[in-house]
Amino acid sequence: MADRKRKIPLIVYVTEDERETIQRKMELAGSANNFSAYARKMLIDGYVIQIDHAPIKELAREIGGIGRNINQITARTNATGNLYADDVREVKELMNEIWRIVRYTLLSQR
Repeated sequence: MADRKRKIPLIVYVTEDERETIQRKMELAGSANNFSAYARKMLIDGYVIQIDHAPIKELAREIGGIGRNINQITARTNATGNLYADDVREVKELMNEIWRIVRYTLLSQR
């Protein structure tokens, strides 16, 4: 062991589920029997993907507000028994706004 090239041990604690996931990934990578080689490869050559969830959160917030507007129109329709042309127009506009926000969010993620 004195002639060992790699002399610094790194210890990682995982749950049983995490261990099983790692084992499956090792098998897919062809390193099923050599955790050290797999871990070294992933730690050195692997990469981290960071995803900005802010646009999706904003999309959810906007759609929630639009949904509340639609619920108000529905409640008014149920209370009065009448569906007004202005309400139908507003729902169509709100749906167009949802699609505009979705398209913008998807395009901004490219």
